[in-house]
Amino acid sequence: MTNTSNTQLPALNQLPETYLIELSDFGAISLSGEEQTKYLQGQVTCDVNSSVESNLLVGAHCDAKGKVFSVFRLINRSSAHLLLQPKASIESSLKELKKFGVFAKVTIEETEGLSFIALVGEQASNLLQQEFSQVPDSSTPVLQIGSTNIVYLDGDKPRYIIIDESAEITALTDKLALPTYSHAVWNLLEIIQGFPILNAETSGQYVPQMLNLQAINGISFTKGCYLGQETVARMQYLGKNKRALFSLSTQLEKPFQSNDIIEKQLGDNWRKAGDVLAYYQADNGNCVIQAVFVKDDEIPLMRIASQPDSVVKNQTLPYSLEVE
Repeated sequence: MTNTSNTQLPALNQLPETYLIELSDFGAISLSGEEQTKYLQGQVTCDVNSSVESNLLVGAHCDAKGKVFSVFRLINRSSAHLLLQPKASIESSLKELKKFGVFAKVTIEETEGLSFIALVGEQASNLLQQEFSQVPDSSTPVLQIGSTNIVYLDGDKPRYIIIDESAEITALTDKLALPTYSHAVWNLLEIIQGFPILNAETSGQYVPQMLNLQAINGISFTKGCYLGQETVARMQYLGKNKRALFSLSTQLEKPFQSNDIIEKQLGDNWRKAGDVLAYYQADNGNCVIQAVFVKDDEIPLMRIASQPDSVVKNQTLPYSLEVE
């Protein structure tokens, strides 16, 4: 019997050893054509020239002032570049890519007909080996086997994004017969791993370094010119960036609201600490939050303004923000 989608929102330590996540809020922008690589190279922060069938790139698409429209994972599928990202950040990015794309031999569109699912956990690799001739790993993070793309993401627990047409994804889900959670659980894992999550409201608000793109190999400082490159370089080499992406946690009595404000204590007063990008609140009240705020030498005491008894703690990210 196939497990149906689980409406529960478990805390991280309550998740099973291996499980599936429906990536229903995931999508992709596709670039294909004779000049797809040349065109994209001049638009995004990562070195598209280094993109091959088996590797995975992280990057950002910025405006001319260096503000980020979208953060994506770049793979190749059937000779096209796919920019994997939340559907919520696609619209603004797609509009800008198309605006300049009319001058190049490239077709730019949002992918249709593709479905995305994530397989997470200790047994994920073994389960995939039973279904596919090869399984990606850290040295070969992307594979295309027939019509199926499998993308390996490193982390505390291995994660695989599986991409195919809807019927194929449904058949695979039925075969695996694992507990299946909503896209919210994917956001939980992204927040913990420090991978930025943008939506329509936060698109166009931050330069890449405010989202820690330099720490997750999302910026090439040697590739040459691209849209917003001057701002990105100035932030890096002149040390002008004072903000960063943080992962926070707190225990709440009431539901966290999308307009809730994180406050920090300054003497006897409280003031807004920064901007909330995403959050995940488990059924037991445990809440993780992705936020952008000023990098203080010491993390101040923080709380949720609407729940003044709450205590917000900073969580260690799996990478360093120190500039080498």
